[in-house]
Amino acid sequence: MEKPRFATKAAKAVAVVVVLGLVLIPFLVIVSTSLASNREVVDNGGWVLWPSDPTLRAYRTILDGGIVTKALGVSVGLTVAGTLLSLACTTFLAYALARPGVFGGRPVLLLILFTFLFPPGMIPAFLLVKGVGMMDTYAALIAPVLINVFNLIVLRGFFQGIPEELYEAARLDGAGDWHILWRIVLPLSKAALAVVSLFYAVSYWNAWFHASIYMESDHWPLSQVLRTYVIGGSQIADTGLSEAGQVSAPQTTQMAVLVIATVPILLVYPFLQRYFTKGVLTGAIKS
Repeated sequence: MEKPRFATKAAKAVAVVVVLGLVLIPFLVIVSTSLASNREVVDNGGWVLWPSDPTLRAYRTILDGGIVTKALGVSVGLTVAGTLLSLACTTFLAYALARPGVFGGRPVLLLILFTFLFPPGMIPAFLLVKGVGMMDTYAALIAPVLINVFNLIVLRGFFQGIPEELYEAARLDGAGDWHILWRIVLPLSKAALAVVSLFYAVSYWNAWFHASIYMESDHWPLSQVLRTYVIGGSQIADTGLSEAGQVSAPQTTQMAVLVIATVPILLVYPFLQRYFTKGVLTGAIKS
């Protein structure tokens, strides 16, 4: 292979720097604005690249037992419970569909793929949730999206990639399906399970659409609060007053909410990154 020329390497380096700048500078502005004082935000036209006198006033204000604090608790509980339930149901169904000879396995798989190609509309889903009495309950945010077809296909493909000899050896030792799943399949599927868990966690953490339809404002998750008060431009009712008795600059509060909604996923992702490529590619290729 021909050795890369200096101009090529320089162009790649410039491209990387530009991309990093496009990604990091907006995030730096968001964090800096959330840490800036009211006067500094006003003097700089609403945005601060680097605060001269950082303060946590905006974070203390929105986390002082108000709507953001409650929404944060709702999002954490919804993400943990929803991820665990979705991962368990997806794993059980994927294992059943991955095993040959399961009664009704192929028709069920075709039915699931049909729902992936032709998803139900918003109105039928709303009428179903209302008809079963799940309006304004957290079950309405979990049950309609309990199993994601893409995640199911990824896990099914990964399970099919496990050598059949392992299943046969376990059968000879007298192991049943539950024992095989718990002792053999799951330990060998950590990469796929980590990826699917991340997909589900991000989906539940960012789920604002169903909350806007099914939930009252007292039960909103953080993503819906973020959309309403940051993207929508509404004023958070419990932001309070600044030390000087003036209403706090809305940009500091909005950016603080945005940081709180973004940081948890950024903290979780590095721990699962090493499983990400392996889990997705293996499951997709084997399916």
